[in-house]
Amino acid sequence: MENQLTTFLDFLSAEKGASNNTIAAYRNDLEQLAEYLKARGDGSRWEKVDRVLIQDFILDLKQRKYAETTVARKVAAIRSFFSFLSAEGILADNPTEGLASPRVGKMLPKAITPNEVDELLEQPCKRATPEARRDRAMLELMYATGMRVTELVSLDLENISVDGKNPFVRCTGKGAKERIIPIHEQATEAVAEYLTEARLLLVRNKNEKALFVNRRGERLTRQGFWLILKGYAKAANLRDDVTPHTLRHSFATHMLRGGMPLRHVQEMLGHANISTTQVYTHLATEHMREAYEKAHPRAL
Repeated sequence: MENQLTTFLDFLSAEKGASNNTIAAYRNDLEQLAEYLKARGDGSRWEKVDRVLIQDFILDLKQRKYAETTVARKVAAIRSFFSFLSAEGILADNPTEGLASPRVGKMLPKAITPNEVDELLEQPCKRATPEARRDRAMLELMYATGMRVTELVSLDLENISVDGKNPFVRCTGKGAKERIIPIHEQATEAVAEYLTEARLLLVRNKNEKALFVNRRGERLTRQGFWLILKGYAKAANLRDDVTPHTLRHSFATHMLRGGMPLRHVQEMLGHANISTTQVYTHLATEHMREAYEKAHPRAL
């Protein structure tokens, strides 16, 4: 079973260009299924798995109070895996064929207001340490571009240009797709200051290519950035659920509210389908309606 799982994960990486995070999630979901099957005494071979066993596994997840989105993700991983086994001729029949995916209510992404963004971005400016300059550069760059946190921490020195008339960052998103995003003046200034005044004090190996490094001079991790953001969000008295993705959501919402065409926002976010970006139009409209009601309480 493990060999076939490894073959599938290698296929996702080599043929589909799946990210390390996606592969790790698929491995976790499918290993959980394998453990469930073993506990029931049905886990010796994938060929023995039928639709009833999979449906029992889904029911078990729901009974254990897994979130709808989590269950849906696990079912998607299972469907992909068994479709692969069937296509490779390892299985005569695909037990997930015709299996209904759990319905998940569409949740609007959460954003913070422009004033809250300003307050957040002000926090690193209150200190003059190399780490604070790095943090300001990261926060400014993430909000200016809407990059995913994985894209941010994966940046190398060669991926960013802040010296020319048209500063930009080149990042690699899902499916190994590369995109170039322009950077506004404030973010450019923050990154340039970090590069000239702070990074050299943090990095220890002159051959280190990572743009953002930790105190050991090594590439900063996703978890490291999350902890940094969490600290600044608390200092800015923002809500507890502010995450790296909150800045991405806020960027998209604020750009649309400012009049940027939906197609341009899609390109900057790196969304393959414009329908993924359209969810932000609802959020932008919701914010504008709230502002209108506060300004004209008697108009409605």
